[in-house]
Amino acid sequence: MKDPDESGDTPRDGAPPSRLPGRGQSRPRRQGGQSAASGHDGGTARDGASQEDKPQKKRRRRKRGRKVFVRDSHALNGHVPDGHAAGEHAGNGADAETRKTADTGLNGQARPLPAAAPDPAVKPAWIVREDRAKNLPPRGGPSPVYAALDLGTNNCRLLVAVPTRPGQFRVIDAFSRIVRLGEGLAANGRLGDQAMDRAVEALAVCAEKLRSRQVRRTRLIATEACRSAANGAAFLARVADETGLELEIIDRETEARLAVSGCGSLVERDTHGVVLFDIGGGSSEIALIDLSGRRSPRLANHIVSWTSLPVGVVSLAERFGGRHVTSEIFEAMVAEVGTMLEAFEGRNRLAHLARGERFHLLGTSGTVTTLAGLHLGLARYDRRRVDGLWMDDFDVDRMIERLLGWKFEERVANACIGADRADLVLAGCAILEAIRRVWPSDRLRVADRGLREGILSELMSEDGAWRRRGYRQW
Repeated sequence: MKDPDESGDTPRDGAPPSRLPGRGQSRPRRQGGQSAASGHDGGTARDGASQEDKPQKKRRRRKRGRKVFVRDSHALNGHVPDGHAAGEHAGNGADAETRKTADTGLNGQARPLPAAAPDPAVKPAWIVREDRAKNLPPRGGPSPVYAALDLGTNNCRLLVAVPTRPGQFRVIDAFSRIVRLGEGLAANGRLGDQAMDRAVEALAVCAEKLRSRQVRRTRLIATEACRSAANGAAFLARVADETGLELEIIDRETEARLAVSGCGSLVERDTHGVVLFDIGGGSSEIALIDLSGRRSPRLANHIVSWTSLPVGVVSLAERFGGRHVTSEIFEAMVAEVGTMLEAFEGRNRLAHLARGERFHLLGTSGTVTTLAGLHLGLARYDRRRVDGLWMDDFDVDRMIERLLGWKFEERVANACIGADRADLVLAGCAILEAIRRVWPSDRLRVADRGLREGILSELMSEDGAWRRRGYRQW
Protein backbone atom coordinates (compact mmCIF):
# COMPACT_ATOMS: atom_id res chain seq x y z
CA MET A 1 0.00 0.00 0.00
CA LYS A 2 1.29 3.46 -0.89
CA ASP A 3 2.32 5.54 2.10
CA PRO A 4 -0.03 8.54 2.30
CA ASP A 5 2.82 10.75 3.46
CA GLU A 6 4.91 10.08 0.35
CA SER A 7 4.87 12.69 -2.45
CA GLY A 8 4.97 11.90 -6.14
CA ASP A 9 6.94 9.16 -7.81
CA THR A 10 10.70 9.52 -7.66
CA PRO A 11 12.16 10.63 -11.05
CA ARG A 12 14.16 8.07 -12.96
CA ASP A 13 17.41 9.95 -12.45
CA GLY A 14 16.96 9.74 -8.68
CA ALA A 15 16.42 13.46 -8.10
CA PRO A 16 13.76 14.47 -5.58
CA PRO A 17 10.30 15.17 -7.03
CA SER A 18 9.14 18.74 -7.59
CA ARG A 19 7.19 20.29 -4.73
CA LEU A 20 5.26 22.71 -6.94
CA PRO A 21 1.66 21.90 -7.91
CA GLY A 22 1.79 20.57 -11.43
CA ARG A 23 3.59 17.67 -12.96
CA GLY A 24 7.23 17.17 -13.75
CA GLN A 25 10.27 19.44 -13.44
CA SER A 26 10.80 22.85 -15.05
CA ARG A 27 12.56 22.99 -18.38
CA PRO A 28 16.32 23.74 -18.23
CA ARG A 29 17.30 27.41 -18.72
CA ARG A 30 18.61 28.25 -22.17
CA GLN A 31 22.30 29.06 -22.40
CA GLY A 32 23.06 32.71 -22.91
CA GLY A 33 19.53 33.75 -21.96
CA GLN A 34 18.78 36.88 -19.98
CA SER A 35 17.29 36.61 -16.49
CA ALA A 36 14.66 39.15 -15.60
CA ALA A 37 15.95 39.21 -12.05
CA SER A 38 19.66 39.59 -12.79
CA GLY A 39 19.81 41.67 -15.99
CA HIS A 40 22.58 41.08 -18.57
CA ASP A 41 25.29 38.60 -17.75
CA GLY A 42 28.16 40.54 -16.16
CA GLY A 43 26.16 43.82 -15.96
CA THR A 44 27.10 46.61 -13.47
CA ALA A 45 25.10 48.85 -11.18
CA ARG A 46 25.30 51.63 -13.80
CA ASP A 47 23.65 49.34 -16.34
CA GLY A 48 20.83 48.85 -13.95
CA ALA A 49 20.54 52.62 -13.33
CA SER A 50 20.31 53.39 -17.04
CA GLN A 51 17.21 51.23 -17.30
CA GLU A 52 15.26 52.85 -14.45
CA ASP A 53 13.16 54.93 -16.88
CA LYS A 54 12.39 51.86 -18.95
CA PRO A 55 10.54 49.22 -16.94
CA GLN A 56 12.05 45.80 -17.31
CA LYS A 57 9.75 43.21 -18.84
CA LYS A 58 9.44 39.90 -17.15
CA ARG A 59 9.82 37.10 -19.61
CA ARG A 60 7.37 34.33 -18.91
CA ARG A 61 7.53 30.69 -19.70
CA ARG A 62 4.58 28.42 -20.01
CA LYS A 63 4.58 25.20 -18.06
CA ARG A 64 1.61 22.94 -18.53
CA GLY A 65 -0.74 25.89 -18.94
CA ARG A 66 0.65 27.83 -15.97
CA LYS A 67 2.59 31.10 -16.22
CA VAL A 68 5.86 30.94 -14.32
CA PHE A 69 8.28 33.85 -13.87
CA VAL A 70 11.87 33.17 -14.81
CA ARG A 71 13.02 34.74 -11.56
CA ASP A 72 11.20 31.91 -9.74
CA SER A 73 13.42 29.31 -11.36
CA HIS A 74 14.94 28.48 -7.99
CA ALA A 75 11.49 27.25 -6.92
CA LEU A 76 11.10 25.25 -10.11
CA ASN A 77 14.31 23.42 -9.33
CA GLY A 78 12.73 21.99 -6.20
CA HIS A 79 13.41 24.84 -3.71
CA VAL A 80 10.49 26.52 -2.02
CA PRO A 81 11.32 29.18 0.60
CA ASP A 82 10.16 28.20 4.08
CA GLY A 83 6.71 29.47 4.91
CA HIS A 84 5.93 30.44 1.27
CA ALA A 85 4.33 28.55 -1.58
CA ALA A 86 5.40 29.19 -5.15
CA GLY A 87 2.03 30.63 -5.98
CA GLU A 88 2.47 33.38 -3.34
CA HIS A 89 4.85 35.30 -5.64
CA ALA A 90 2.06 36.34 -7.98
CA GLY A 91 0.68 39.86 -7.60
CA ASN A 92 1.21 43.50 -8.64
CA GLY A 93 1.61 46.99 -7.25
CA ALA A 94 3.37 47.63 -3.93
CA ASP A 95 3.01 44.02 -2.78
CA ALA A 96 4.78 42.75 -5.87
CA GLU A 97 7.57 45.31 -5.46
CA THR A 98 8.04 44.33 -1.83
CA ARG A 99 8.29 40.69 -2.80
CA LYS A 100 10.75 41.52 -5.56
CA THR A 101 13.02 43.33 -3.11
CA ALA A 102 12.78 40.48 -0.65
CA ASP A 103 13.42 37.81 -3.28
CA THR A 104 16.46 39.42 -4.91
CA GLY A 105 19.69 40.88 -3.60
CA LEU A 106 21.65 43.95 -4.76
CA ASN A 107 23.15 42.02 -7.65
CA GLY A 108 19.80 40.58 -8.70
CA GLN A 109 20.59 37.09 -7.38
CA ALA A 110 17.62 35.16 -5.99
CA ARG A 111 17.74 34.36 -2.31
CA PRO A 112 15.26 32.56 -0.05
CA LEU A 113 12.96 34.47 2.26
CA PRO A 114 13.40 33.99 6.00
CA ALA A 115 11.11 31.37 7.55
CA ALA A 116 8.05 32.63 9.35
CA ALA A 117 8.02 32.09 13.11
CA PRO A 118 5.94 28.98 13.90
CA ASP A 119 2.81 29.30 15.99
CA PRO A 120 3.51 27.39 19.24
CA ALA A 121 -0.20 26.69 19.69
CA VAL A 122 -0.42 24.71 16.43
CA LYS A 123 1.32 21.34 16.20
CA PRO A 124 2.73 20.36 12.81
CA ALA A 125 0.95 17.46 11.15
CA TRP A 126 3.88 15.12 11.58
CA ILE A 127 3.90 15.68 15.35
CA VAL A 128 0.16 14.96 15.51
CA ARG A 129 0.70 11.70 13.64
CA GLU A 130 3.54 10.66 15.93
CA ASP A 131 1.53 11.50 19.03
CA ARG A 132 -1.31 9.33 17.73
CA ALA A 133 0.94 6.37 17.03
CA LYS A 134 3.20 6.79 20.05
CA ASN A 135 5.08 3.66 21.08
CA LEU A 136 3.67 1.63 18.18
CA PRO A 137 6.04 -0.31 15.93
CA PRO A 138 7.16 1.47 12.73
CA ARG A 139 5.86 0.60 9.31
CA GLY A 140 7.26 -2.72 8.22
CA GLY A 141 7.83 -3.90 11.81
CA PRO A 142 6.04 -6.73 13.59
CA SER A 143 2.38 -6.32 14.48
CA PRO A 144 1.72 -5.47 18.14
CA VAL A 145 0.43 -8.30 20.28
CA TYR A 146 -2.57 -7.96 22.61
CA ALA A 147 -3.84 -10.39 25.24
CA ALA A 148 -7.10 -10.82 27.18
CA LEU A 149 -7.74 -13.15 30.10
CA ASP A 150 -11.15 -13.92 31.60
CA LEU A 151 -11.33 -15.78 34.90
CA GLY A 152 -14.97 -16.69 35.37
CA THR A 153 -17.00 -18.80 37.74
CA ASN A 154 -16.57 -21.90 35.59
CA ASN A 155 -13.76 -21.24 33.08
CA CYS A 156 -10.32 -19.70 32.78
CA ARG A 157 -9.74 -18.39 29.26
CA LEU A 158 -6.86 -16.60 27.54
CA LEU A 159 -6.72 -15.12 24.05
CA VAL A 160 -3.62 -13.61 22.36
CA ALA A 161 -4.06 -11.84 19.03
CA VAL A 162 -2.69 -9.30 16.55
CA PRO A 163 -4.81 -6.75 14.64
CA THR A 164 -5.51 -7.36 10.96
CA ARG A 165 -8.22 -5.62 8.93
CA PRO A 166 -10.22 -2.83 10.57
CA GLY A 167 -12.30 -4.26 13.39
CA GLN A 168 -10.72 -7.73 13.12
CA PHE A 169 -7.79 -9.59 14.60
CA ARG A 170 -5.96 -12.89 14.19
CA VAL A 171 -5.62 -15.22 17.17
CA ILE A 172 -2.03 -16.44 17.62
CA ASP A 173 -2.48 -18.27 20.93
CA ALA A 174 -5.36 -19.37 23.15
CA PHE A 175 -6.06 -21.32 26.31
CA SER A 176 -9.26 -22.53 27.96
CA ARG A 177 -9.82 -24.75 30.95
CA ILE A 178 -12.83 -25.51 33.13
CA VAL A 179 -11.75 -24.76 36.72
CA ARG A 180 -15.11 -24.33 38.50
CA LEU A 181 -13.79 -21.56 40.70
CA GLY A 182 -17.33 -20.89 41.95
CA GLU A 183 -17.90 -24.42 43.16
CA GLY A 184 -19.69 -24.26 46.53
CA LEU A 185 -19.80 -20.45 46.46
CA ALA A 186 -23.59 -20.25 46.53
CA ALA A 187 -23.69 -22.35 49.70
CA ASN A 188 -21.06 -20.66 51.87
CA GLY A 189 -20.12 -17.41 50.13
CA ARG A 190 -16.41 -18.26 49.87
CA LEU A 191 -14.09 -19.77 47.27
CA GLY A 192 -13.09 -23.31 48.15
CA ASP A 193 -9.47 -24.37 48.55
CA GLN A 194 -9.58 -26.99 45.80
CA ALA A 195 -11.32 -24.59 43.42
CA MET A 196 -8.66 -21.94 44.04
CA ASP A 197 -5.88 -24.49 43.49
CA ARG A 198 -7.39 -25.46 40.12
CA ALA A 199 -7.65 -21.82 39.09
CA VAL A 200 -4.07 -20.98 40.13
CA GLU A 201 -2.78 -23.96 38.16
CA ALA A 202 -4.59 -22.78 35.03
CA LEU A 203 -3.46 -19.18 35.53
CA ALA A 204 0.17 -20.36 35.79
CA VAL A 205 -0.16 -21.80 32.29
CA CYS A 206 -1.54 -18.47 31.07
CA ALA A 207 1.31 -16.57 32.70
CA GLU A 208 3.87 -18.76 30.94
CA LYS A 209 2.19 -18.13 27.59
CA LEU A 210 2.25 -14.37 28.15
CA ARG A 211 5.92 -14.38 29.19
CA SER A 212 6.84 -16.22 25.99
CA ARG A 213 5.58 -13.32 23.84
CA GLN A 214 6.24 -9.61 23.61
CA VAL A 215 2.75 -8.45 24.50
CA ARG A 216 2.08 -4.76 24.01
CA ARG A 217 -1.06 -4.51 26.16
CA THR A 218 -3.05 -6.91 28.29
CA ARG A 219 -6.21 -6.85 30.33
CA LEU A 220 -6.80 -9.61 32.85
CA ILE A 221 -10.25 -9.69 34.44
CA ALA A 222 -12.13 -11.68 37.06
CA THR A 223 -15.91 -11.79 37.15
CA GLU A 224 -18.73 -13.02 39.39
CA ALA A 225 -16.92 -15.63 41.50
CA CYS A 226 -14.26 -13.20 42.70
CA ARG A 227 -16.77 -10.35 42.75
CA SER A 228 -19.14 -12.02 45.20
CA ALA A 229 -16.81 -14.23 47.26
CA ALA A 230 -15.77 -12.97 50.68
CA ASN A 231 -12.21 -14.10 50.00
CA GLY A 232 -12.11 -12.96 46.36
CA ALA A 233 -9.55 -10.20 46.95
CA ALA A 234 -7.32 -12.48 49.02
CA PHE A 235 -7.42 -15.07 46.25
CA LEU A 236 -6.28 -12.54 43.64
CA ALA A 237 -3.42 -11.50 45.92
CA ARG A 238 -2.34 -15.14 45.99
CA VAL A 239 -2.58 -15.28 42.19
CA ALA A 240 -0.29 -12.26 41.91
CA ASP A 241 2.28 -13.81 44.28
CA GLU A 242 2.34 -17.25 42.62
CA THR A 243 1.91 -16.37 38.95
CA GLY A 244 2.78 -12.68 38.64
CA LEU A 245 -0.59 -11.92 37.04
CA GLU A 246 -2.50 -8.88 38.29
CA LEU A 247 -6.21 -9.48 37.76
CA GLU A 248 -8.90 -6.84 38.13
CA ILE A 249 -12.44 -7.54 39.33
CA ILE A 250 -14.83 -5.84 36.92
CA ASP A 251 -18.35 -4.73 37.76
CA ARG A 252 -21.47 -6.12 36.11
CA GLU A 253 -21.98 -3.15 33.80
CA THR A 254 -18.45 -3.50 32.40
CA GLU A 255 -19.03 -7.22 31.92
CA ALA A 256 -22.21 -6.57 29.93
CA ARG A 257 -20.47 -3.95 27.76
CA LEU A 258 -17.52 -6.23 26.99
CA ALA A 259 -19.88 -9.04 25.98
CA VAL A 260 -21.58 -6.69 23.53
CA SER A 261 -18.26 -5.39 22.17
CA GLY A 262 -17.09 -8.91 21.50
CA CYS A 263 -20.11 -9.74 19.31
CA GLY A 264 -20.33 -6.60 17.18
CA SER A 265 -19.47 -8.33 13.90
CA LEU A 266 -22.36 -10.79 14.29
CA VAL A 267 -25.02 -8.08 14.15
CA GLU A 268 -25.94 -7.43 10.53
CA ARG A 269 -26.53 -3.98 9.06
CA ASP A 270 -30.27 -4.39 8.51
CA THR A 271 -30.90 -5.36 12.14
CA HIS A 272 -33.09 -3.00 14.20
CA GLY A 273 -33.12 -4.67 17.61
CA VAL A 274 -31.12 -7.29 19.49
CA VAL A 275 -31.31 -8.87 22.93
CA LEU A 276 -27.78 -10.08 23.65
CA PHE A 277 -27.23 -12.42 26.59
CA ASP A 278 -24.21 -14.05 28.15
CA ILE A 279 -25.06 -17.00 30.40
CA GLY A 280 -22.11 -17.39 32.73
CA GLY A 281 -21.25 -19.65 35.62
CA GLY A 282 -22.29 -17.30 38.42
CA SER A 283 -24.19 -14.50 36.66
CA SER A 284 -26.00 -13.82 33.41
CA GLU A 285 -25.71 -10.50 31.59
CA ILE A 286 -28.45 -9.24 29.28
CA ALA A 287 -28.23 -6.14 27.07
CA LEU A 288 -31.01 -4.59 24.98
CA ILE A 289 -29.63 -2.98 21.82
CA ASP A 290 -31.59 -0.54 19.66
CA LEU A 291 -30.19 -0.11 16.14
CA SER A 292 -33.25 1.43 14.51
CA GLY A 293 -31.66 4.88 14.30
CA ARG A 294 -28.30 6.02 13.02
CA ARG A 295 -25.78 3.26 13.63
CA SER A 296 -22.43 3.80 15.35
CA PRO A 297 -19.39 1.62 14.58
CA ARG A 298 -19.39 0.48 18.23
CA LEU A 299 -22.30 -1.80 19.08
CA ALA A 300 -22.01 -0.98 22.80
CA ASN A 301 -23.05 2.62 22.06
CA HIS A 302 -26.56 1.35 21.25
CA ILE A 303 -27.29 -0.35 24.57
CA VAL A 304 -30.56 1.14 25.82
CA SER A 305 -30.95 -1.10 28.87
CA TRP A 306 -29.06 -3.90 30.58
CA THR A 307 -29.18 -6.14 33.62
CA SER A 308 -27.02 -8.71 35.36
CA LEU A 309 -28.87 -11.61 36.94
CA PRO A 310 -27.18 -13.11 40.03
CA VAL A 311 -27.58 -16.60 38.61
CA GLY A 312 -25.51 -18.76 36.27
CA VAL A 313 -25.21 -22.40 35.28
CA VAL A 314 -23.07 -23.34 38.29
CA SER A 315 -25.16 -21.62 40.95
CA LEU A 316 -28.48 -22.76 39.45
CA ALA A 317 -27.31 -26.38 39.06
CA GLU A 318 -26.08 -26.46 42.66
CA ARG A 319 -29.43 -25.18 43.88
CA PHE A 320 -31.67 -27.56 41.91
CA GLY A 321 -29.30 -30.37 40.99
CA GLY A 322 -27.81 -30.85 37.54
CA ARG A 323 -27.29 -34.57 37.13
CA HIS A 324 -30.90 -35.75 37.17
CA VAL A 325 -33.24 -33.05 35.88
CA THR A 326 -36.93 -33.84 35.35
CA SER A 327 -39.39 -31.66 33.46
CA GLU A 328 -40.74 -30.39 36.78
CA ILE A 329 -37.28 -29.42 38.05
CA PHE A 330 -36.55 -27.75 34.74
CA GLU A 331 -39.74 -25.66 34.95
CA ALA A 332 -38.89 -24.68 38.53
CA MET A 333 -35.51 -23.37 37.35
CA VAL A 334 -37.17 -21.43 34.51
CA ALA A 335 -39.66 -19.91 36.95
CA GLU A 336 -36.93 -18.73 39.32
CA VAL A 337 -35.02 -16.99 36.55
CA GLY A 338 -38.29 -15.56 35.20
CA THR A 339 -38.97 -13.95 38.56
CA MET A 340 -35.58 -12.21 38.38
CA LEU A 341 -36.35 -10.96 34.87
CA GLU A 342 -39.70 -9.51 36.01
CA ALA A 343 -37.76 -7.23 38.36
CA PHE A 344 -35.79 -5.86 35.40
CA GLU A 345 -37.38 -2.44 34.85
CA GLY A 346 -35.91 -1.88 31.39
CA ARG A 347 -37.08 -5.14 29.86
CA ASN A 348 -39.67 -3.40 27.63
CA ARG A 349 -37.31 -0.90 26.02
CA LEU A 350 -37.39 -2.86 22.75
CA ALA A 351 -41.13 -3.57 22.75
CA HIS A 352 -41.61 -1.48 19.58
CA LEU A 353 -39.06 -3.67 17.73
CA ALA A 354 -39.46 -7.10 19.31
CA ARG A 355 -42.26 -8.25 16.98
CA GLY A 356 -40.57 -7.18 13.78
CA GLU A 357 -38.57 -9.28 11.34
CA ARG A 358 -35.41 -7.30 12.08
CA PHE A 359 -35.26 -8.33 15.72
CA HIS A 360 -33.45 -11.39 17.07
CA LEU A 361 -31.69 -12.90 20.05
CA LEU A 362 -27.89 -13.23 20.22
CA GLY A 363 -26.44 -15.68 22.71
CA THR A 364 -22.81 -15.95 23.78
CA SER A 365 -22.26 -18.81 26.20
CA GLY A 366 -21.46 -22.49 26.46
CA THR A 367 -25.17 -23.22 26.63
CA VAL A 368 -26.02 -21.90 23.17
CA THR A 369 -22.86 -23.27 21.54
CA THR A 370 -23.72 -26.71 22.94
CA LEU A 371 -27.22 -26.51 21.47
CA ALA A 372 -25.72 -25.46 18.14
CA GLY A 373 -23.35 -28.42 18.14
CA LEU A 374 -26.25 -30.79 18.83
CA HIS A 375 -28.32 -29.14 16.12
CA LEU A 376 -25.54 -29.66 13.57
CA GLY A 377 -24.96 -33.24 14.70
CA LEU A 378 -21.24 -32.67 15.20
CA ALA A 379 -19.19 -35.70 16.16
CA ARG A 380 -16.69 -33.21 17.56
CA TYR A 381 -17.22 -29.59 18.45
CA ASP A 382 -16.11 -27.24 15.65
CA ARG A 383 -16.06 -23.54 16.45
CA ARG A 384 -15.85 -22.51 12.80
CA ARG A 385 -19.25 -24.09 12.12
CA VAL A 386 -20.89 -22.93 15.33
CA ASP A 387 -19.85 -19.28 15.63
CA GLY A 388 -22.43 -17.16 13.79
CA LEU A 389 -24.90 -20.01 13.24
CA TRP A 390 -28.60 -19.11 12.98
CA MET A 391 -31.16 -21.30 14.76
CA ASP A 392 -34.91 -20.82 14.47
CA ASP A 393 -37.36 -21.08 17.35
CA PHE A 394 -38.36 -24.64 16.49
CA ASP A 395 -34.73 -25.83 16.43
CA VAL A 396 -34.06 -24.46 19.90
CA ASP A 397 -37.19 -26.13 21.32
CA ARG A 398 -36.23 -29.44 19.76
CA MET A 399 -32.68 -29.40 21.19
CA ILE A 400 -33.87 -28.56 24.71
CA GLU A 401 -36.44 -31.37 24.57
CA ARG A 402 -33.73 -33.79 23.42
CA LEU A 403 -31.47 -32.87 26.34
CA LEU A 404 -34.34 -33.25 28.81
CA GLY A 405 -34.91 -36.75 27.48
CA TRP A 406 -31.29 -37.81 27.93
CA LYS A 407 -29.90 -39.37 31.06
CA PHE A 408 -26.80 -37.91 32.69
CA GLU A 409 -24.59 -40.62 31.16
CA GLU A 410 -25.89 -39.83 27.68
CA ARG A 411 -25.00 -36.18 28.13
CA VAL A 412 -21.52 -37.15 29.27
CA ALA A 413 -21.05 -39.34 26.18
CA ASN A 414 -21.91 -36.53 23.76
CA ALA A 415 -18.78 -34.92 22.32
CA CYS A 416 -20.30 -31.42 22.36
CA ILE A 417 -21.09 -31.68 26.10
CA GLY A 418 -18.68 -34.04 27.85
CA ALA A 419 -18.23 -34.75 31.55
CA ASP A 420 -17.34 -31.14 32.42
CA ARG A 421 -20.68 -29.71 31.24
CA ALA A 422 -23.06 -32.64 31.59
CA ASP A 423 -24.41 -31.44 34.95
CA LEU A 424 -24.58 -27.77 33.89
CA VAL A 425 -26.11 -27.73 30.42
CA LEU A 426 -29.76 -28.08 31.51
CA ALA A 427 -29.40 -25.25 34.03
CA GLY A 428 -28.14 -23.11 31.15
CA CYS A 429 -31.09 -24.20 29.03
CA ALA A 430 -33.45 -23.10 31.82
CA ILE A 431 -31.91 -19.61 31.83
CA LEU A 432 -32.17 -19.49 28.04
CA GLU A 433 -35.82 -20.57 28.15
CA ALA A 434 -36.66 -17.81 30.65
CA ILE A 435 -35.04 -15.24 28.36
CA ARG A 436 -36.97 -16.55 25.34
CA ARG A 437 -40.27 -16.24 27.19
CA VAL A 438 -39.65 -12.57 28.02
CA TRP A 439 -38.32 -11.71 24.53
CA PRO A 440 -39.86 -14.18 22.04
CA SER A 441 -38.04 -14.28 18.72
CA ASP A 442 -38.14 -16.45 15.63
CA ARG A 443 -34.35 -16.41 15.36
CA LEU A 444 -31.38 -16.98 17.64
CA ARG A 445 -27.82 -16.33 16.54
CA VAL A 446 -25.05 -18.28 18.24
CA ALA A 447 -21.77 -16.62 19.22
CA ASP A 448 -18.70 -18.58 20.27
CA ARG A 449 -17.06 -15.42 21.57
CA GLY A 450 -17.49 -13.04 24.47
CA LEU A 451 -15.53 -11.06 27.03
CA ARG A 452 -12.04 -11.81 25.69
CA GLU A 453 -12.97 -10.68 22.19
CA GLY A 454 -14.55 -7.55 23.64
CA ILE A 455 -11.39 -6.76 25.59
CA LEU A 456 -9.19 -7.20 22.53
CA SER A 457 -11.45 -5.02 20.39
CA GLU A 458 -11.40 -2.21 22.95
CA LEU A 459 -7.61 -2.39 23.49
CA MET A 460 -6.90 -2.25 19.76
CA SER A 461 -9.41 0.53 19.23
CA GLU A 462 -7.89 2.61 22.04
CA ASP A 463 -4.43 2.19 20.49
CA GLY A 464 -5.67 3.18 17.02
CA ALA A 465 -4.36 -0.13 15.69
CA TRP A 466 -6.82 -0.06 12.78
CA ARG A 467 -6.44 3.57 11.70
CA ARG A 468 -2.74 4.33 11.92
CA ARG A 469 -1.16 6.74 9.41
CA GLY A 470 2.45 6.62 8.37
CA TYR A 471 2.84 3.15 9.87
CA ARG A 472 1.71 -0.31 8.85
CA GLN A 473 -1.78 -0.36 7.48
CA TRP A 474 -3.88 -3.25 8.85
